[in-house]
Amino acid sequence: MNRRHFIKTNTLGGLLLAGDLVTTESPGSEMEKGKLHVKPRYYRWHVDEGEAWTEANTGHARLDWEIPVSQTALVLVDVWQRHYIKEPEERAEKIIDDHLLPLMTACRANGLEIIHAPAPEAARVHPRWINLPETAKVHDQAGEWPPKDFRRLSGSYSQYRRPTEPREAERQRLPALRIHPKAEPQGDEIVIATGDELHQYCRQKGILFLFFAGFNTNACILSRDYATIEMGKRGYQVLLVRDCTTGMESSESQATLAQTNGAILQLEMFGQYTVTSDEMIKGFRS
Repeated sequence: MNRRHFIKTNTLGGLLLAGDLVTTESPGSEMEKGKLHVKPRYYRWHVDEGEAWTEANTGHARLDWEIPVSQTALVLVDVWQRHYIKEPEERAEKIIDDHLLPLMTACRANGLEIIHAPAPEAARVHPRWINLPETAKVHDQAGEWPPKDFRRLSGSYSQYRRPTEPREAERQRLPALRIHPKAEPQGDEIVIATGDELHQYCRQKGILFLFFAGFNTNACILSRDYATIEMGKRGYQVLLVRDCTTGMESSESQATLAQTNGAILQLEMFGQYTVTSDEMIKGFRS
């Protein structure tokens, strides 16, 4: 699927490419009670009239939405109590205190649902796990492909595995991952383990807009089956709260947070949107 077709079939922004009209209220109009006013940011792969079709002439743009709070949820991905690498743990702690907790407080005060999405192994032992049955999956009648041994890199395919790290046993002895104590579910907030559970729950509740926050930007935020890319494929409008996330950086990228910023830009370029926590908090004001 090429980029243009992906955006046309997976995002509201694609309606503009398809020639349909998207209407919004004027920026100065009063927001209805029970609505969230945000201006989602995306990366525009187009240029203005009279400009050359060059990358240098592309840039960010914003939309203007008023979203029904009843159709919206904040999904917290892998908000762990620890990280085995020092820097992402320190950045996450600061983000939780400075941005995520105020956002969670505002969401709870305004009736916007919070859904907790730690890794499946942590979700399934949490007392708030929703534990919905998996929907039936269609199996390939020609057999599983790629073969199970290949996907596991076992048997005759074990030669293609990465080597075992000498300190992996030390890492495995660290305390089990769990939801950060400051971000624990409150009230009737639920915990989901899979994208299928999140999808079923959203269908039951009529949720269409998913705001994502959590860690790590260039890993689980992109790749979990309950996170941004996969839920976008399921047809939801996906927005990342970009100041409520951080990635795992390399020795080369750590100084500039290039991995984090690149993951955010990837979403903005290919059909998703971003906002800040402050925008959301202010957007509740009627």
